[in-house]
Amino acid sequence: MAGIGSLQDVLALESTPWTDEPSASTYSLIEHAARQWGHAPALSFFMDMQTHRKPVRWSYRDLFHGINQTANAFRHLGVTRQDTVAYILPNLPETHLTIWGGQAAGRVAALNPLLEGAALAELLNAVSAKVLVTLSPFPGTDLWNKIKPHLARVPSLRHVVLVDAVHHVKGRKGIVAKPLQMAEHVLLGVKNRVSNPLPWGAQVHSFHALVRRFNSARLMFADRPQASDVSSCFCTGGTTGLPKVALRTHRNEVFNAWSASRFLGDGIGAGKTVLCGLPLFHVNGVLVTGLLPFSKGAHVVLAGPQGYRTPGLIKQFWSVVQHHQINFFSGVPTLYSSLLDVPIGDANVSSLEYGLCGAAPMPEEVFRRFEQNTGLKILEGYGLTEGTCVSSVNPPLGQRKLGSIGLRIPHQAMKAVRLGDQGEYLGDCAPGEVGALVISGPNVFLGYATAEQNAGLWVDCGDGQKWLNTGDLGRMDAEGYFFLTGRKKELIIRGGHNIDPKLIEDVLHQHPQVQLAAAVGRPDAHAGELPVAYVQLVEGGQCSEAELLAFCQANLSERAAVPKAVTVLPNMPLTPIGKIFKPDLKMREIEAITRNTLERQGIAVLDLCVEQSKQFGFLVQLVVSDTAAAEQARTSLGLLPLRVDILVAAEEHAA
Repeated sequence: MAGIGSLQDVLALESTPWTDEPSASTYSLIEHAARQWGHAPALSFFMDMQTHRKPVRWSYRDLFHGINQTANAFRHLGVTRQDTVAYILPNLPETHLTIWGGQAAGRVAALNPLLEGAALAELLNAVSAKVLVTLSPFPGTDLWNKIKPHLARVPSLRHVVLVDAVHHVKGRKGIVAKPLQMAEHVLLGVKNRVSNPLPWGAQVHSFHALVRRFNSARLMFADRPQASDVSSCFCTGGTTGLPKVALRTHRNEVFNAWSASRFLGDGIGAGKTVLCGLPLFHVNGVLVTGLLPFSKGAHVVLAGPQGYRTPGLIKQFWSVVQHHQINFFSGVPTLYSSLLDVPIGDANVSSLEYGLCGAAPMPEEVFRRFEQNTGLKILEGYGLTEGTCVSSVNPPLGQRKLGSIGLRIPHQAMKAVRLGDQGEYLGDCAPGEVGALVISGPNVFLGYATAEQNAGLWVDCGDGQKWLNTGDLGRMDAEGYFFLTGRKKELIIRGGHNIDPKLIEDVLHQHPQVQLAAAVGRPDAHAGELPVAYVQLVEGGQCSEAELLAFCQANLSERAAVPKAVTVLPNMPLTPIGKIFKPDLKMREIEAITRNTLERQGIAVLDLCVEQSKQFGFLVQLVVSDTAAAEQARTSLGLLPLRVDILVAAEEHAA
């Protein structure tokens, strides 16, 4: 079909049950594609911008054979349906083989390679990893170096499979790189060609040497994955405390790809080319620029190991689009903001049909300027790990409402509801009324790995369905379009008045010198919180903080939302996928107000740090010289809505 244009189209699609789809698992979905489009291009990869015009390419037949070999190799290592293959990898072809081969043999866990070694070990324990697939050591990369010292703390780990990135380095670079890597292997005690025991007994293998030993034509084991089997574990939630491990099934992933493909219609399918720049440890990269195009016979171009962070990619983005005839790409708002600074010039980008934007609300001014500058249609959408990936999208064939996250995908229910103080259901919201967004359907995950983390996750709406509380606030208009109004936990509460930070951010994004903006709450003794804002200017931009504050005062209709300060940062703190990392800004504010409060009282601080706490949200830890200073600090800071731990230097030394 051509695609979705209205809510009526969604309802029409729902007259046909999605269960008629023959593919029960991600493996069978790709198997079906390989049979139908065997010789068509499935995956292309370039290592850097110098080689992007000559990528290595795999057909659907090649991809499927590689998945079979990888799955058979994992099963040989003892991976069963209940076992986890964890991967800590950049965007490589081997990453896709690990994902889909791992799901065919057992389940996979995606871990962020930018995390520190201790944090990665904690996540490996959280998912009970039996096999770890990661990068082989190589000069200039620190992944293996930072992981190896911590692997002995993962008792479930039995095998480490190392991917040789030099395999993709061509020409003179490859000739130089191979002996360097061999030397690195010797220094670290790793043999690349054969299995080698690590000190605590786990076996280490070369990915390529291991995989090529196995049958490529079919799976060599009888228990093919079923719809109800767990397919993947994605770690989500905060950066500290016990990780939340989201358990998703093959049914979740197959349905989400199926529903999203019908929503996009002719926008995705055989003959279309999709650029993948989001990391493959994130659900958007895996599904929207992975399983979804693979299920429809489209061609995926992996834009370097670092995706959108690949050096030079953003500056050459439009020439990449022209050369590879890109039809579709997916990104986060910060990507679109960055591309505003990159002129299209004489590049022919007529192949581009859509750009999908998710992970965070796109500022309306960025939306307007991007479409005006490029002519590209942006489909703003919404999703979350717990909903597999995609829950709503602006319709490709209908009205794309500015500021909206679009219509719900077919066969997934979505609504705004009123909840009580204890999270209990009080009723559905009327059109236009803001409430908690809840979703229900085949894309909703099983739950978190621990019962404790599932507390308060589900909402009983009295209709027998299983509703997930997304944690987001939003509204639905009379035509079925949804609008995010913020996250409940991000609301700035000023004297009992709820302030949506998006209100402030949207105004700041209207300023021509502002590229990125974020608003957070500053702790205050009288109001509880006061709004403050941070901005990153456009490249070469010149604008004072006073001017930006005056701009807010002139353009914010809600007086309580006018920020008390606007701070210009050279670089906004971002998550690995490019979302603004607001906890960092919040911690800046907490530290600043704490120091200022103590300085006004003449209290000397020997040490002070702010960290995220699973139990308290944010925790201030400070060290003072003596007991009298500690009491004075406790009294002064007691007026602020903060959790503070105060240590006396002598007591800390004694401890």
